[in-house]
Amino acid sequence: MLYFDVSEYRQRLNKTKEQMAKKGLDGLIVTDPANMNYISGYDGWSFYVHQGLIIFKDKDQPVWFGRAQDSNGARITTWLDDDNIIGYPDHYVQSQTIHAYDFVVDLIKEHECADKTIGVEKDNYYFTARCYEHLVKGLPIAKILDGELIINWLRAIKSDKEIDYMKMAGKILENVMETAVNLIEPGVREGDVAAQVYKTMIAGTKEFTGDYAAIIPIMPSGRRTTTAHLSWTDRKYQKDEIVLLELSGCKHRYHAPLSRTVITGKPSRELNEISKTVIHGLNTVVDFIKPGIQAQDIEAKWRESISGSRVVKESRIGYSFGANYPPDWGEHTISLRPGDTTVIQPGMTIHVMPGIWTDTLGFECSEAIYVTPDGCKTFAAIPRQLFVK
Repeated sequence: MLYFDVSEYRQRLNKTKEQMAKKGLDGLIVTDPANMNYISGYDGWSFYVHQGLIIFKDKDQPVWFGRAQDSNGARITTWLDDDNIIGYPDHYVQSQTIHAYDFVVDLIKEHECADKTIGVEKDNYYFTARCYEHLVKGLPIAKILDGELIINWLRAIKSDKEIDYMKMAGKILENVMETAVNLIEPGVREGDVAAQVYKTMIAGTKEFTGDYAAIIPIMPSGRRTTTAHLSWTDRKYQKDEIVLLELSGCKHRYHAPLSRTVITGKPSRELNEISKTVIHGLNTVVDFIKPGIQAQDIEAKWRESISGSRVVKESRIGYSFGANYPPDWGEHTISLRPGDTTVIQPGMTIHVMPGIWTDTLGFECSEAIYVTPDGCKTFAAIPRQLFVK
């Protein structure tokens, strides 16, 4: 089953080829599973072995390569002809004597590109040093260049159908966040709340189910809230302690992430001050976002809105997101920070995430937005507040 019309996949492929031409690439090896999904529709939990697409500039379809036992998955989930789905034998899997990219080298030779210029996603989680070594060794005449983020930048602007899936993820997110906030109480185990979060994430809504998110539910409590990326333990929530929630809905791999903060009792003066400042800044930023401004302008508006407060945020305050696989729902393109001159355009989707972590506490309140022709809208309707239990 395809989640988009073949015409949309072809349009994405053609735009990729246009960018390849600008970089002088005859071929591009795509290993990021989100990029594979974006171009071909492929959707399987098979990214723990080497797989990818090879886009040849003069070929009408990309070539999918992967483990042979996953090739039927490609036939089921992609728009590619069977001739362009090539599975490698299992003796290539996790071998110390041969490597899957020896197979990839042979595919490139079969397409008469052994002496051409080939792009690879050099900084991708799924393209290893050994992949590169075997590619260079097997194609000594070819030029192997960096093709990182070519497709990622195309993904930054979403189609109407992509936005629709993210709106569905937003509806799931509303249920997920409500579940977490309602269940957090002193004496309740963190893991029991996490279990219900997962259940709600997959159950979705009455109209549609959800998918697994690219990031685990981030939901630390107490002292663990002084850092950004911890999750649950087997401890029980205590009275008068903070719980951070960074959760997401997901539909057809498209995410809608969001952060909120819960206090199981009376908030301290410091927490009250930080929460009011951050929420004011977030409100200001969301009202400010519109087409034509730059990513760095949004961060500057944030700093302006909290000037005079004691809140300090040294890291970026947001990033683009969309369809993805573990370990990240971010697209690795737009960052809301000084120096990012990316012009904001309709169809961009940004997680505005001004999280604050000090040596004594943490506070998170974020918003997932999509840019419209005259401003921006949120994917979920969840109050921007400190939730006091």
